[in-house]
Amino acid sequence: MAEPRQAFVERLFARHRDALQSFFYRRLRTKSDAADLAQEVYLRLLRVTDTDGIRNPAAYLYAVAGNLLKENATKDRHHGGGIEIEGDDAAQQLGGSPDGDDVLDAGLRVDRLRVVLKQLPPKCCAAVVLRYRYELSVQEIAERLQVSTHMVKKYLGQGLGHCRRRMASLG
Repeated sequence: MAEPRQAFVERLFARHRDALQSFFYRRLRTKSDAADLAQEVYLRLLRVTDTDGIRNPAAYLYAVAGNLLKENATKDRHHGGGIEIEGDDAAQQLGGSPDGDDVLDAGLRVDRLRVVLKQLPPKCCAAVVLRYRYELSVQEIAERLQVSTHMVKKYLGQGLGHCRRRMASLG
């Protein structure tokens, strides 16, 4: 019985994969998460025990995707909101997980951080780089990016949250 379910999910996912990734891509701040979330939808569909009870498979697929988007947004708010962006320890928070520091050399961490930063939206990435690489104040960054200081703080919180999650997953 597991094989027909898996075949059903594979067929459904193959038919809708591109549209599903586009669905996520249009709704996410971090565009690189679209493929990961689409894969998570696939995994959740594999856990469904009664695929015969699904009357409209495409609608069900997008219902799962919509719920996953909500979970992702909640997680982003939670992780981004808990980061202190005004202290001296903020730069340390960006560095990666403490466990990986012993294993990874500094050059590898810097290379990974560059990849992670490229995943951010341009202004968000610029705010993080200007703050922690060039040590500009929030006010100076706001002037350079032509946004409010509130927006700079939001960019920094989102950027640090993204970097912490990605660096941890790469380590």
